[in-house]
Amino acid sequence: MATYAIGDVQGCFKQLQLLLDQIKFNPDKDKLWFAGDIVNRGPDSLETLRFIRDLGDNAITVLGNHDLHLLAIANGRGKQGKKDTFNDILQAPDREQLLDWLIQQPLLHYDEELNTCMVHAGIHPHWDIAQAVERAREVEAILQGKKAHEFFHHMYGDKPPKWSDKLKGWDRLRFITNVFTRMRYCDKKGRLSLKEKGAPGSQHKGIQPWFKIKDRKTRKTNIIFGHWSTLEDPQIEHLYPLDTGCLWGGKLTALKINKKLNKRYQLECPQAKAIDTRHGYKNKKGLRKVKKMVTYLFR
Repeated sequence: MATYAIGDVQGCFKQLQLLLDQIKFNPDKDKLWFAGDIVNRGPDSLETLRFIRDLGDNAITVLGNHDLHLLAIANGRGKQGKKDTFNDILQAPDREQLLDWLIQQPLLHYDEELNTCMVHAGIHPHWDIAQAVERAREVEAILQGKKAHEFFHHMYGDKPPKWSDKLKGWDRLRFITNVFTRMRYCDKKGRLSLKEKGAPGSQHKGIQPWFKIKDRKTRKTNIIFGHWSTLEDPQIEHLYPLDTGCLWGGKLTALKINKKLNKRYQLECPQAKAIDTRHGYKNKKGLRKVKKMVTYLFR
């Protein structure tokens, strides 16, 4: 039996299948961890969601910001944006079953035996792993309870920017959600800078990637995360970023989960550049390349 963690799929179902073929994934015995954002922006969100749901206990998925956005839209919070590509899920005959499964997924997965944690975006530098687990469970309890619909009407927003144990209500839940699903940068006092989205080195003065904040309390915990496609591997011990920009023509990455966490598998995804998430495909050349790869896989 083997276990692999996979970075942001974002509805790129065909690329996911090619990567699983590369690692010789056996759904009867192997397990997959998904670092969130399994849907949206790519062309095949419905197929991706169905596939991962149908893996049952052989898959562990944490919620990303795009997954929560889908759930919010399904709960009547706002309208789909021009770049959203999950209308196929909202119109599917099994819509309710799929969304019911998705909302039951955690914000954080922690394997104590392996000392390994998986989240979508990161862990606040002032939280230790026990605190992170506890705070993730606060939001999960709301999502899986009677106040889920109300939660989505309070989820969006960048405030409050700073954590306090005294935070209560929707402000507290929004901050926790932003940490686990949106955070990239913060300052030394732990104030989030959610508008900063570029690669390290492009940020404004006074803020740093969350994992570079001095005395970060999870320095000795293995952390697997996605969300940051412009982040190159910082080569920091116990840190495993997996979003390598498949959607944007980069790579889709799988990390073998074992005691050393040192074996990666990557699928080059130049064909993803051919995908225009609103109108199908940008060019015929890219479309032919996608069709050729998919035909090879499924023939």
